[in-house]
Amino acid sequence: MSPDLVCSATGCRRTATRALLWNNPTLHTLERRKVWLACADHEQSLGEFLSLRSFLKDTIDVGELTDAHG
Repeated sequence: MSPDLVCSATGCRRTATRALLWNNPTLHTLERRKVWLACADHEQSLGEFLSLRSFLKDTIDVGELTDAHG
């Protein structure tokens, strides 16, 4: 795993293990996916934040990320 895959939670510097794919439909086309990375400790809180806004589209392992994910 690449050392630059760091959790997106504020202040966290842990290695990310999951990728949360999201989209804000008021700003992005329906096909567009933004990516937040999450360590095990922050996957749930980041996912809840995005879900409450109906932004979360999918969650995958960081090993599944491709250039197409952004």
